[in-house]
Amino acid sequence: MIGLHLSRLSEDLIIWSSTEFGFVEFSDSFSTGSSLMPQKRNPDMAELTRGKTGRLYGNLMLILTTMKALPNSYNLDMQEDKDALFDSVDTIKNALEVFAAMLPELKINRARMEAAASDPNLFATDLAEYLVKKGMPFREAHEIVGKLVACSVRKHVPLDQIALPEMKQFSPLFDIDVAEISDARSSLAARRATGAPSAENIAAQIERWRRRLP
Repeated sequence: MIGLHLSRLSEDLIIWSSTEFGFVEFSDSFSTGSSLMPQKRNPDMAELTRGKTGRLYGNLMLILTTMKALPNSYNLDMQEDKDALFDSVDTIKNALEVFAAMLPELKINRARMEAAASDPNLFATDLAEYLVKKGMPFREAHEIVGKLVACSVRKHVPLDQIALPEMKQFSPLFDIDVAEISDARSSLAARRATGAPSAENIAAQIERWRRRLP
């Protein structure tokens, strides 16, 4: 399970470090230049960690396959679990050590992230919730905002630039205060339910894990 989570985190970092995203940049200590493309920086440690997860899964399947047909109580076949177990422990310890050293050295491109988070279509759910707060059932609000998004795409007009009179054609509940729904920070701050990504919740989780992992 640790390998699973490290693999998913590796995949995120690999994608985010690509030119298309440009959200993060690996330090020279944890990446290398491409042997073919001079401009390319390979996220080696993240890729290798992602690959090691296949090895961990293989070890698990080895043990499960060994155990599946054994009768209850001890059988000498179970000696076969040692190589797989010890290899998995060593593999995950090495991966965790690499990540503990690699993550603090990541360079974060805040400007690229903020630009991506400013896509007006990201606030479509906020628009639906806006209508719900004014008394509309969510199913109906979802449908209305879906039509509004389709109109935005069809007319090549960003969602947050559709004029209020036109929005009122979709629902009279839209009012002047709808203009406030276009800020990522405000959107995140409003999400305070358990597991939601408000800054307050994230800070609480960071503090919780710091206490558990001194």
